[in-house]
Amino acid sequence: MTADLRQRAEGLAAPLPALLAQAEHLAASVLPGAHGRRRAGQGDEFWQYRPATASDGAARIDWRRSGRADVHFVRETEWQAAQAVTLWVDRAQAMGFSGAKDRAPKADRARLLGLALAVLLLKGGERVGLMPDLPPRMGRAQLEPLTLTLGADDMADFGTPPAALLPARSQAVFLSDFLGPTEGLERAVGQAVARGVRGVLVQILDPVEEEFPYQGRSIFESMTGTLRHETLRANDLQTRYRDRLVARKDALAALARKSGWQVLSHHTDQSPATALMALWQALDGGR
Repeated sequence: MTADLRQRAEGLAAPLPALLAQAEHLAASVLPGAHGRRRAGQGDEFWQYRPATASDGAARIDWRRSGRADVHFVRETEWQAAQAVTLWVDRAQAMGFSGAKDRAPKADRARLLGLALAVLLLKGGERVGLMPDLPPRMGRAQLEPLTLTLGADDMADFGTPPAALLPARSQAVFLSDFLGPTEGLERAVGQAVARGVRGVLVQILDPVEEEFPYQGRSIFESMTGTLRHETLRANDLQTRYRDRLVARKDALAALARKSGWQVLSHHTDQSPATALMALWQALDGGR
């Protein structure tokens, strides 16, 4: 390895321990005692008693517990098979946007939320992967490749979930601004649904992208510089821009309804802890 290549590699890797530390701190602040997403199923570990129903056979009744009450109880165990959750974190150039110098770019927030969620899931014994090339695996050792892969940028203007064969009947989380062409997203969600995958779309936006506060002469340019538009009356574009943003959000909501997925919205001036908790609850509700 040449000195120049080594220097560039070290420069890319330098922020990664800090990112992982941030993610672990965020995960601990949201769910300090997380031990997985508990659910009834086949296993040996006792979970809870519940009142028996008409569909429960006599073999399922816990007669010792039922003898202490006027109703019959069923002893439920906790599902012990590890579940798979695959992440897609948009790292295209559009995600590098921030509307203020003291506010993190969208990509940084997406990385942080994705990695913090992975920390929580891995602590709970789940399998976590990252599209397109990191299949779901268990254990803390998975955090290193997750962090390294998240550190790489995509040079395209807008990100699109790659074609990937997700584990059947698993879960997926896509984190992006979803402001680019929608065909790739629709295709990826459709392929996932065909395999029984449930998921969550997390739209991450900068507050400026919601408000469109520009007035007078303005130059709008994509993060790669390939798209450019100059206007003398930016305020004349405000209504049209906001209408198109609402239409995009409506399209995401319609895609989610059609697919049985969920949509969450997060702004980069909001607490990442609030977004992580909402995401954790969305996954737990779609188990």
